[in-house]
Amino acid sequence: MSLGRSVLLGTVLTATVVLGAVTPAAADAARAAAPDCSFTKTVCLFEGANYTGARLTLSSWPAGSGACISLVEHGWANRAHSAYNTNLTSAALFMNDDCLGGPNQLQPGGTPTLNSSSVRSIWVP
Repeated sequence: MSLGRSVLLGTVLTATVVLGAVTPAAADAARAAAPDCSFTKTVCLFEGANYTGARLTLSSWPAGSGACISLVEHGWANRAHSAYNTNLTSAALFMNDDCLGGPNQLQPGGTPTLNSSSVRSIWVP
C-alpha cells in the first residue's frame, strides 16, 4: 500500500521513529513514570510493555482530521506492546493493514500492556 492510499481524505501523515537502548534502570523508571510521549494530539506506540523500547510517534495532519496509518509500511507490524494516546478522543488499533475489521479502542491516556501484539494499522484522530 502506498503512503497516498494510507492517508484518508487528503490528510498528511506525520510519523517519527525514535530508537534507543533501554537499560534495566531506565525500564524500571519508565514503569513508575508517565511515558515519553510529550507531544499533544499524538499516539505513541512502544515496542516493549510499560512504555519501554523503541517508540513510534504518530499524528494526523492537520491535527484532528484523522488518518489510517499502516504500521506495516513503517516497519511496525506486530511490534507495539504498549501505547499512549495524548488525544482527547479514542484512537483505534486494527489487526488488518487497512483499518478495516473490528477495532480495538485506544482510549486517551496510557495502555501499559496491549491485549494483542497483532497490530498492523491504527486510526489516529
